[in-house]
Amino acid sequence: MSDPRSTVTDGRSISFGSSVDNDNELRMCGDVKGKRVLELGLFGSVPNCVSVAKKGARSIAIDPSREAIQRARQAAVNSDVVVEFHEGDLADLGFLMNGVIDLAICVHHIHLDTDIARLFRQVHRVLKPEAGFVFAVTHPMSAVFEGTDRTACRVYGSTTPTVGELTMALQRANFSIDVMHELTPLHQPNAIAPSTLVVRARKLGN
Repeated sequence: MSDPRSTVTDGRSISFGSSVDNDNELRMCGDVKGKRVLELGLFGSVPNCVSVAKKGARSIAIDPSREAIQRARQAAVNSDVVVEFHEGDLADLGFLMNGVIDLAICVHHIHLDTDIARLFRQVHRVLKPEAGFVFAVTHPMSAVFEGTDRTACRVYGSTTPTVGELTMALQRANFSIDVMHELTPLHQPNAIAPSTLVVRARKLGN
């Protein structure tokens, strides 16, 4: 699996992948100016935390890789913006008080071995009521196939969480899904399966 931190991004918009529509087209994240935005796992050569900072957000990011944080810190300096970085597991959000985040973003850092129940509970805790949690994952159907081969070569759900698993984990963490996009690669409009699943969930309760 390729490292999502190495994906080439230009920092002009929140990115959901190297060859799919970004947030300029999908409008999942809304106006972030003046809002406190948390990126869970650094994505891209110019990470999304830098992109939202350039749009006027109070940007915070957490990632387990010290090297990735160093690269992201340099990207922030190059863009003349301030980002608050933390090194640690994505669910280690003890540095944040309850209900202080306006938007949480996690792009291609949720995998089969991710404790999604714990992660979603922690994200729920730090979000303000009705705030959005936007995440992108490899579409579980695309993981069944290899390239353009139309013969399934993997069992559904064997390499990435299924749509059902993600949905149930969100419900149990007291989120409500309000938007879901199944994105096809821009350079493969006739692909056999979508490559990327992008979800926006809203925090319910306090």
